[in-house]
Amino acid sequence: MTFAKKALIYGSALTFGVGTGVAALAQSTLNGAGATFPAPFYQSAFAGLASTGVKVNYQSVGSGAGVRQFVAGTVDFGATDEPISSSEAAKVSRGVVQFPAVGGTIAIGYNKADCKGLKLTQKQLVDVYLGAIRTWDQLKCGKGPIKVVHRSDGSGTTFAFTNSLSAFSSTWKSRVGEGKSVKWPVGLGGKGNEGVAGIVSNTPGSLGYMNQAYVKGAIKAAALQNKAGRFVMPGLKGGAAALNNIRLDGNLAGEDPNPAGADSYPISTLTWILAYQKGNGAKAGSIRKAMLYLLSPAAQNKADNIGYVPLKGSVLSAAKKAVARIGS
Repeated sequence: MTFAKKALIYGSALTFGVGTGVAALAQSTLNGAGATFPAPFYQSAFAGLASTGVKVNYQSVGSGAGVRQFVAGTVDFGATDEPISSSEAAKVSRGVVQFPAVGGTIAIGYNKADCKGLKLTQKQLVDVYLGAIRTWDQLKCGKGPIKVVHRSDGSGTTFAFTNSLSAFSSTWKSRVGEGKSVKWPVGLGGKGNEGVAGIVSNTPGSLGYMNQAYVKGAIKAAALQNKAGRFVMPGLKGGAAALNNIRLDGNLAGEDPNPAGADSYPISTLTWILAYQKGNGAKAGSIRKAMLYLLSPAAQNKADNIGYVPLKGSVLSAAKKAVARIGS
């Protein structure tokens, strides 16, 4: 059974760490919630904490819900694919420590057996989501209607996707715009990356956007035209080339919705952890340990194998420095 199917069956709750009896009682348990985009990466990384006495319960509920829970103080950390806004951060009296945890590419996944090697221009992708292109014939890749799939919940993945569509097209920007939630012109909604991937996987003739980690089985990824005019597949090479264009601000936030470069995949993004600067009490050390493990070679070196882009260089160094600001 795939991770995505498990997440759908078990409500997208991810629990990492081991221990029974007295040993389990000695563990420090952390609760986090947020983005579905990095959930498989967090699943892999936090599992590595099992032998350290730190247990992490991560609820894959979407960036919007994750930020709301973080602002409300009901979790030990949040996770989002869109950096926290200044107005939201102002509501957090304990202070906000924000840092990127990993990078990734947002794939255009499709399920069409008679469509091999789909290539989409930026205009074609926009037109599919505007409803101007409605059939596979118009894409010269098979026949029949295109069943468009999008997110139904507040989502940082949606923000990154629609932010890129706005960069691709002034028409999209004026009619729909960008945000965690938008008024979709066409399509069927699925909750979380898991939900979108589930619908696409089970619906021949469908197409939807999702983290590349969810492209598997019946789902194939389209090559997407970049700013330089080249068609690039989502993945490590295209994602790393794109993320090298991102410059982080003082809050370690940054984006480039249509990066330059011949090798850049055009919809690439970082995903962020939100931690509290103070008020963590006895959990402070465990939170720092868990977050540093996310940024360690043990976790980052596995990122590519599960569909993510590892952090490197100055971005990784800045993230580690930010973790040091998580106090008791």
